[in-house]
Amino acid sequence: MRRASGSHDHLERGRQGEDLAAAWYREHGYRIVARNWRCPSGEIDLIVRRRRTLVVSEVKARRTEAYGPATAAVGPTKQLRLRRLAAEYLRSTGTHGVDVRFDVVAVTGTTIHVVEHAF
Repeated sequence: MRRASGSHDHLERGRQGEDLAAAWYREHGYRIVARNWRCPSGEIDLIVRRRRTLVVSEVKARRTEAYGPATAAVGPTKQLRLRRLAAEYLRSTGTHGVDVRFDVVAVTGTTIHVVEHAF
């Protein structure tokens, strides 16, 4: 079965956005712990760490802001889902003694905007 080209473009844009976000975190002293971490209830785009801080990062990539800023796509429902996924990640990996932070990374074209402590 063939995918529509729009679907492929969307997936490629998402991958490129995650690549830019991962590079940004590395440049700022973070270690990439996981990309696209999955469990039955969902997926976390990026998990990074610097010292005692574990960051759960949601990456939103768009070509333009014609439909609003990418950060607006992370509303209360998505925030709750990410909190639950983070708890599942911590449980499943036995990670303890860290501070957890939630970031949203908006990539528009090739411009990256990282919102630390987004929620």
